[in-house]
Amino acid sequence: MQPPKKRGIATFYSINLIINKVDTLSYKTISANSGTVKKEWYVIDATDQVLGRLASRVALVLRGKNKPDFTPHVDCGDNVIIINAAKIRMTGKKLTDKVYVSHTGYPGGQRFATPEEMLDRKPTFVVEHAIKGMLPKNRLGADLFRNLYVYEGPEHPHEAQQPKPLTLNEI
Repeated sequence: MQPPKKRGIATFYSINLIINKVDTLSYKTISANSGTVKKEWYVIDATDQVLGRLASRVALVLRGKNKPDFTPHVDCGDNVIIINAAKIRMTGKKLTDKVYVSHTGYPGGQRFATPEEMLDRKPTFVVEHAIKGMLPKNRLGADLFRNLYVYEGPEHPHEAQQPKPLTLNEI
């Protein structure tokens, strides 16, 4: 008779790994790329919507954070059309107290405007400015901003894309 073989700690671990083998392929992280991303078209009515809440939800959809295959360095967001941008709402006294600052590039060329003045001059600016401020400040953010279409009235020229209506509560 032969004496029983001594099993070391290494043998124990190798047996344990064979017994508790895990299917590692099911746990792989999937990264989206430009070829695998499915982009949708959505239309949002901004009538009586609070500006900040609207902007944060739209930025989330533009970025793609509402999708299960979100990848931070890829444009995996959807295209968003905002109609009735002139009918947005601002809480408190922001309509008169908030100030947009711009500069012409010349000495003494600093210009100031309130949202009330901007809604009279260029109604889409207020919504675009709020959403752009919530996107990344790099090339990806510039690409994401190109997926946003803001119109002051209820009409838009994107009927061929068959956009789906989207409310802020669904996001």
